[in-house]
Amino acid sequence: MAVGIQSRGITRWLAPVLALLVVMQLTACGDKEPEQRKAFIEYLQNTVMRSGVKIPTLSEDQKQKFGNYAGDYAILVGFSQQLTKSVDASLTPALDQINQIRSAQDYISKRDGLRQAVGALNLLGQQIQSAKSQADTAHAALKQPDSLKAVYNQAYDKIVTAPANALMPAIPTTASFVQDLVQVGDYLQAQGNQVSFNNGGVQFRSQQQATQYNTMMSNLVAKQQGLLSAQKAVLEVMQ
Repeated sequence: MAVGIQSRGITRWLAPVLALLVVMQLTACGDKEPEQRKAFIEYLQNTVMRSGVKIPTLSEDQKQKFGNYAGDYAILVGFSQQLTKSVDASLTPALDQINQIRSAQDYISKRDGLRQAVGALNLLGQQIQSAKSQADTAHAALKQPDSLKAVYNQAYDKIVTAPANALMPAIPTTASFVQDLVQVGDYLQAQGNQVSFNNGGVQFRSQQQATQYNTMMSNLVAKQQGLLSAQKAVLEVMQ
């Protein structure tokens, strides 16, 4: 009986000690957040803010190091990947095809590819707006300490807001120019044997044909500066 009483006494004495150990363990787990936040802030400053719109995915080790903040980073990298994929599938090829037109005959030979580019460009604006809307919604729902929020907002502006704002005006400008190129190709194709090509140029049988063609060329020249600005915006964003 004495042994039993002593055992109960020890048990009662250990109870608060064990409870204290549990509290200390929980506190220790909670203490990881400042360390994770610090590591994430340093990553945003040293990697994201010094890169272009194309940012790297996290390794498993980095995900562990950042803890829950890896989810905050996923918003940035998700938009980055979607933007890059969409631009690479539409805007970049369209600009490449424009640069490949060096002679009058190229308007005819490349018009089918250019026509497809117009359709892809029309979808690009919707894709960017959709991706940005999803990112904005996720961003607004984040609960971050002030020390992280300031840095993260800068990174968000660099990776999401600024690229989207820069690219959106470039899309209709490029699409309009490409559409005009297609129209020139269609016009030349429709002339049949009433037109001849020589040394990269074109000759028509009538003055009316030449006048209409020159009007189309003047329209392209008038839009050229806008296209150059669009190309510059794309290069700056996607570098």
